[in-house]
Amino acid sequence: MKQKSKLLFALMMAFSLIAAACGSGDDDGDSGAAATTEAPAAAEEDAMEEDAMEDDAMEDEDHSADALPGAGVQVTAARANWSTGYFQGALYAAMLTELGYEVSDPADNEFPPSNGYTAMAEGVIDFWANSWYSGHLSWHENELTDGSTVGDKVVILGEELPAAGLEGIMITKSVADEYGIETMGQINDDPELTALFDQDGDGIADLFGCPEDWTCDDIMNDILAFNGWDNIQQTKAGYDAMIAESVNRVNAGTPTLQYTWSPSGYLTQLIPGDNVLWLSMGDASNVLDGSTEGGWNFSEAPPAALGDACTADPCYLGWESADIQITANKEFADNNPAARALFEVVQLNVIDVALQNVKYNNGENSEDDVKRHAAEWIAENRDLVDSWLEVARAAA
Repeated sequence: MKQKSKLLFALMMAFSLIAAACGSGDDDGDSGAAATTEAPAAAEEDAMEEDAMEDDAMEDEDHSADALPGAGVQVTAARANWSTGYFQGALYAAMLTELGYEVSDPADNEFPPSNGYTAMAEGVIDFWANSWYSGHLSWHENELTDGSTVGDKVVILGEELPAAGLEGIMITKSVADEYGIETMGQINDDPELTALFDQDGDGIADLFGCPEDWTCDDIMNDILAFNGWDNIQQTKAGYDAMIAESVNRVNAGTPTLQYTWSPSGYLTQLIPGDNVLWLSMGDASNVLDGSTEGGWNFSEAPPAALGDACTADPCYLGWESADIQITANKEFADNNPAARALFEVVQLNVIDVALQNVKYNNGENSEDDVKRHAAEWIAENRDLVDSWLEVARAAA
């Protein structure tokens, strides 16, 4: 609106200049005098019109520059290496492009958190939309070659999906019901239950956990150590392969423990309250309090309100509900107020993200599909996106 007003003001000034040049003249004096003055007046009028047109052109250029605050700026976007976050990466890349930034494809820079945060701190990449806090704060402590830490060089921005990241362990529902399993501690302490979940015959219950360097694998190990659950061990492998195995086992009614999270399309196959239940860690005393090697402290987080979808109520999953947020290189954010403002104002609906994850899991999983999903979401939420872009332009 401010830009339109400036343009309107420039047009009004141009018209007023033309009117001033043409508007009043005396007819007194002879025709010879009139002839001698008319040509200079016309020339002056033409010059004023030309000046006005130049002013309009300059104003149009200013308007274009205001509308595209990212023009000429290259942005190296990235994403984490779990498919449930690809959609957000594509969304932010598309919106930054509308602001005029030249944005790389997030798929070209895919990192696990163990490398992603260092890459952001060192300026190798400018941002990603896949931080899970507070769990990922541990990566901010990594030391860089100049003696600073990652946390010195990055900034957390916005409320992309506040308190939306639910994490925990799933258990085969029919098995939990048959054996009255309510907590992880029961499985550890009861040899019969331990044997149920022992997949390789080593006398220890097996839990499908996280790949290396996802953070959740370290948190899971700390949960086991913190509680002295030595009769349970975490399997670390490719996540989709573990999920596929777990889905087959659960559908066959086989005792299975599987780490997973929401929002994700995985919950359309491992369905809480249907073929699986969230497994409670026990009570508040079983939740990490900051005393383990990783330093995670979830002790003040309330239990999850999952009702019959959990083995116990209240349900202590072991993790707090994560805030999914943008992390960006601090220098990039400081130098690009429009991008920073966009990161700060965007807030997504967790259901929309979950629905895209379902599409992805159902076969729409090419890079073109992900970009199309983002474009379709933007088109369906055009007014909301435009309001975010307006805030970003105003910040510039």
